[in-house]
Amino acid sequence: MDKVHLSKSKYCKAKQCNKILWLNQYKPECAEQTASEAVLENGTEVGELARELLGEYSNIEYQSDLSKMIEQTKQQMEKKPNIITEASFAYDQNFCSVDILKNDVNGVEIYEVKSSTSISDIYLDDISYQVYILLNLGYQVKKASIVYINNQYIRKGELELDKLFRIEDVTEIALSKQEEIKEKIKEIHQYMEQESEPTQDIGKHCFAPYNCEYWNYCTRKLPENNVFKIRRMRKDQKLKLYHKGIYEFKDLLKQEIDWKSKQQVEFEEFNKEPIMDKEKIRTFLKNLYYPLYFLDFETFQQPIPQYDGIRPYMQIPFQYSLHYIEKEGGELKHKEFLAEAGIDPRRKLAERLVKDIPKNACVLAYNMQFEKMVIKNLAELYADLREDLWIIHNNIKDLMVPFASRMYYCKEMQGSYSIKYVLPALFPDDPELDYHNLPLVHNGGEAMNVFATLAQKTKEEQEEIRQGLLVYCKLDTYAMVKIWEKLKEIVKK
Repeated sequence: MDKVHLSKSKYCKAKQCNKILWLNQYKPECAEQTASEAVLENGTEVGELARELLGEYSNIEYQSDLSKMIEQTKQQMEKKPNIITEASFAYDQNFCSVDILKNDVNGVEIYEVKSSTSISDIYLDDISYQVYILLNLGYQVKKASIVYINNQYIRKGELELDKLFRIEDVTEIALSKQEEIKEKIKEIHQYMEQESEPTQDIGKHCFAPYNCEYWNYCTRKLPENNVFKIRRMRKDQKLKLYHKGIYEFKDLLKQEIDWKSKQQVEFEEFNKEPIMDKEKIRTFLKNLYYPLYFLDFETFQQPIPQYDGIRPYMQIPFQYSLHYIEKEGGELKHKEFLAEAGIDPRRKLAERLVKDIPKNACVLAYNMQFEKMVIKNLAELYADLREDLWIIHNNIKDLMVPFASRMYYCKEMQGSYSIKYVLPALFPDDPELDYHNLPLVHNGGEAMNVFATLAQKTKEEQEEIRQGLLVYCKLDTYAMVKIWEKLKEIVKK
C-alpha cells in the first residue's frame, strides 16, 4: 500500500471486501457511483448538527494535508477539558477523524455520528478502529458511543436534539474487537502490496453492508442472462446457485425455483409469446369507472425534520401529476402540482388535491400502496380535509395488478412488474414514452434527490430542475394512461 494513511472509511471498505480497497487504488475508473448528492448532503447535515449535542466545541477543519489537522488536534487536546469535533489522529499509517471527542482531564470519550436510524455491524467496526488508534497513542478511552437518528421523534416547535438523536454506549464491544482490528490492518497492508489484480469470488459481501460500486466490473465475465438477473429471487438463493456453478438461464431450468422465476427464465430463454389472460384483464377493467383519474406522487425525505409533524425520513409529498378522462370517449386532460422549495409543501398539496379530484372519481395509481400511504398521512394531519382525502384514498385502484399477478406477461418485462419495465415492454419503439429521453429527471430517486437540494440551487438552476420534475411526473401518469389503453386494446382482440 502507498504511504497514504489507512482511514476509517477505507478500513470499513476492506471489512466488507479487501478487493474494494485494491480497486479503489488501482482501478478507480471501474467504479460506479452508489451514493447520490442528497444522501451525501444528509450525512453532512446530520454530522454538523450533532456537534451541538455536548455543548460548545472547537472544530478541526478538513485539510488535504492531514498532518496539519493532526497538529491542530494536538494543540486542542492540551486545552482539556473541552469538546473537539473532527479531532484527527494517526498511528502507524492509520488515520481517523473522530466526529465528536470529549476531552476530559482523565481520558476521552468518542462519539461516532451516523445519519442512519439503527446501528449496524459496520458502524461498530468504524468506531472500534478509532478506539484502536487512540489506545495505541496512549489515550485512555473512557467511553465509545454511536450517535444515530431516532426515527420515532416527531418535531413540534423547536428542534430537540436530545430527542432527535439516540446515543448508544458500545465501549465494551469496541474494546473486545481490538485484537481483530490489529490483525485486519496487517492483512489489509499485505493485501494492498499485490501488484496484479487479486482474485475474489462473488459473495454476500457484494451486497452487505453496502452495494459494491464494483459489482458490474467483478461480474463482467458472467453471461448476459445469469442468475443475478432473476427479479423475484432472494440474493442468498442466487448466491447459493452461483456457488454450485449454476448461473446460466439454461441451467436454472433444471432447478427447483419458484414459478415466477422459472417463468422469467423460460420466456427469455425460449422467446415465448406473451401471456394474455383476457378474461381476468376484462374483469379488472370492468371495476374501473368514469371520471377516471390517473395519479402519481413524488416525495422526498429529511433526516432532520424541518417542519412540525414530520419524523426523520418520513415521505413528504411535494408533487403530483393527474391525467384524467371525465367520460367514456372523453378528452384526455392534465393537472399538476409542484411545491415551492424550502417550505412545508403538504398543506397546499392537500388543498389542491381535493379540488383537483372529484368525489365520484375512480383513481388509478401504479402500486397504489404508496399513494394511499401519502393520502392517509395527509388525512391524519388536516382534520378539515380529512373526509375528502379519505374519499380519494378509498377510491384508488391499482393499475399494477394485471402485471403483478401475471394476467399479462412478456419476456421484455424481465421478471419485473415495475412500470419502468412494463412500459418499454408494451411500447418498445415509442420515444415519447422513453424515460431515458427526459431532459433532467429520469426516475423517482432522482426526483427525490433534486427536490431535497432544490433550495440550495440558484434561481436559474431551480427553474431548470422544476421543469425537469414537471416533465418527469407528467410522463408517469401519461404512461399509466397508455398502459390502460393497451389493456383495453388487448381484450378487444
